[in-house]
Amino acid sequence: MKALSDIPFSVLELAPIRLHESVSDTLARSIEFARHAEASGIERFWLAEHHNMQGIASSATSVLIGAVAANTQRMRVGSGGIMLPNHPPLVIAEQFGTLDALYPGRIDLGLGRAPGTDSLTSRALRRDDMRAEQFPEEVAQLQKLLGPKDPAARVRAVPGEGSQVKIWLLGSSLFSAQLAAERGLPYAFAGHFAPRYAYEALTLYRRQFRPSEVLDAPYAMLGVPLIAADSDDEARYLATSSQQRILALMRGEPLWLRPPVESMEALWSPHDKASVEAFLGLQVVGGPATLKSKLEQLINEFPVDELMFTNDLYDQRKRLAALSILMALR
Repeated sequence: MKALSDIPFSVLELAPIRLHESVSDTLARSIEFARHAEASGIERFWLAEHHNMQGIASSATSVLIGAVAANTQRMRVGSGGIMLPNHPPLVIAEQFGTLDALYPGRIDLGLGRAPGTDSLTSRALRRDDMRAEQFPEEVAQLQKLLGPKDPAARVRAVPGEGSQVKIWLLGSSLFSAQLAAERGLPYAFAGHFAPRYAYEALTLYRRQFRPSEVLDAPYAMLGVPLIAADSDDEARYLATSSQQRILALMRGEPLWLRPPVESMEALWSPHDKASVEAFLGLQVVGGPATLKSKLEQLINEFPVDELMFTNDLYDQRKRLAALSILMALR
């Protein structure tokens, strides 16, 4: 049996914009959240790349990673993830090489192959839909650009080459799990929005893992939505903010983070409710005792080495308190 004390806890941040809040205020809250995460003992703090989404302020992901790293001291900071088909590998190598030079040994580069947006915005990003098919080759290019210095190379990442940037592969299906296993890279599964294939992907990754120069044994992380509070009743109430947000996502509406409500019944149909609950299938909601029980069950059910939590609470004080409640369980 695994114990919670054996599992590092990390955070995935989307810089959620509250309804009627400015982006400046949102980013200030994210920085405060990151500082509190570090003080609480969080292992790593990742930021997600999304574009053209009202309600999410993490589109310039590498810029925000730099701001978080500058306002913290020890915690690892990185991307969860950079959507590589949106960017030339050389640009990402230079950006993250620069971050590593500024904050040595603290930068993670999590890579995904989804667009992180809709098809219209993909075209605005100059994204070629076929580039997702080239993801394995572009990961290899990035590994080479960030690898040992090669004076004979015609194209070099300066900064970037010879850096300490740690590459992770991210996914919500079996594709990236298989690729991470083949390349001997750490792997993170997006259970916070795609729980359906979590067990299968994590098991496949461990079964097919091949040791590499960067990793001797498989290392897997699972994304989990977290709603932590002083009591189960309060947690269920606070969870309605994330439920409203997922409902808006499914309806193609802006993703503003809204205040919690006493009941969702007037806001969704039975079909909507089932869809939102499926989306949040791995969500852990409750007071300390309930959280401890659910998390212990989770780490013994899934073959994971680390958990990464989303924490979309409307009230900033409650959001900070949720991390304190979580870390007190270890």
